[in-house]
Amino acid sequence: MRLVCLNAWGGTLHDALIPWLQAETADIFCLQEVIHSPGAAQNWLEYRDGAHVLPQRARMLDELRAALPGHVATFCPAATGVLWDGDRTVPSHWGLASVIRDTVPVIGQVQGFVHKSYSAAGFGAHPRSRPAHVFRIWDGGRPVVVAQMHGLRDPSAGKADTPERAAQAARLIALIDALREPGDGLIVCGDFNVEPDSETLTRLRALGLRELVSEGGFPGTRTARYTKPGRFADYLLVSDEIRVRRFDVLYQPEISDHCPLVLDF
Repeated sequence: MRLVCLNAWGGTLHDALIPWLQAETADIFCLQEVIHSPGAAQNWLEYRDGAHVLPQRARMLDELRAALPGHVATFCPAATGVLWDGDRTVPSHWGLASVIRDTVPVIGQVQGFVHKSYSAAGFGAHPRSRPAHVFRIWDGGRPVVVAQMHGLRDPSAGKADTPERAAQAARLIALIDALREPGDGLIVCGDFNVEPDSETLTRLRALGLRELVSEGGFPGTRTARYTKPGRFADYLLVSDEIRVRRFDVLYQPEISDHCPLVLDF
């Protein structure tokens, strides 16, 4: 079975992203920063946060579903705010998507927030609401729990440990514990927005998980599109029950400012 974890950057590199996803043979896609603007009449909108302006693919969720026939997409919104079409605002949902091949039995799932709660009245001040999605699948003879999270972004603290990040890790672990049963394999992945020596990863390793990005000696998880210092953001951890056949961080082609994490297990 193959799992891909990727912060899709709101579809900013749509023309490269969609063909790559179509060609990829993954059974499970764990995607962060997915846009869903069901009322949009156009393909592109603009995200504006002060000086930070970024093109966003308006109907990204619909395009993911069309690009991945034979998969079922579960969308987990963090917030509903506005994107811009010139001087006009367009309501848009922003969050996670878990896209799972329809031949893979999903035998349980839980969705919740690891920081703040759902905001229907705008994206809000940083650090913003952050969801997680945890699902339990049947993988050829045993259950496997997969958890994905988009960790909070804190402009004032960078990627340093904070009480909010400690609470976020505790909430993620509580969501996992609510679904995982003894003997289940466990995979935890996402854009955590922390450093490799963070308290978040320490807490996850205490569950008996191996962190494959650091273990594999990869120099980071950001592509050349990301020009700031600090090359680590994305992680993938597995329990001993998961037999890893291959794990890779893909730096090419560039389909986001984050690298896809690819696990065959």
